[in-house]
Amino acid sequence: MTDIFSPEQRSHIMQQIKGKNTKPEMIVRKYLFSKGFRYRVNVKHLPGKPDIALRKYRTAIFIHGCFWHGHEDCKLASHPQSNKEYWEAKIARNKVRDIETREKLKAMGWNTMVIWECQLRKADIRQQTLEGIVQILDETFIKLNQPHKTAALYNQEESISQAAESFSYNPENK
Repeated sequence: MTDIFSPEQRSHIMQQIKGKNTKPEMIVRKYLFSKGFRYRVNVKHLPGKPDIALRKYRTAIFIHGCFWHGHEDCKLASHPQSNKEYWEAKIARNKVRDIETREKLKAMGWNTMVIWECQLRKADIRQQTLEGIVQILDETFIKLNQPHKTAALYNQEESISQAAESFSYNPENK
């Protein structure tokens, strides 16, 4: 399938796509603020410049566009038919960079969350996702502020889930 736009028109269209203050980012930021969370946006000294950084919770939140970050099995992540090799390579590089960024943050003692654009589209899924973020942040805060455990108590692991490290809500896995 050929592109219906000239290369110059396509270039102009692609330049108009925002990388900061996107609608999904604003949804999450407004919700967190309404719940009393205070955060920083696009923190330059952290790897990957997270969309939202909550220092008190040692948590970085990335809000990924499904297309740009190659969300698996998502309708919004379809690959363009023109210049296919370029797009496949670009999205693969983005995925590798995302993994490396999260590993660097983890090495620095930060938890990470990835929120996908598709999780914020439908109202019911959006609300469930936003409430899940708050729950994970609350659990992370409790875990960070527990008094130091002795070796004997440490073996009796607590019931709190694995903080926010691998949080990625998938509406198909209800």
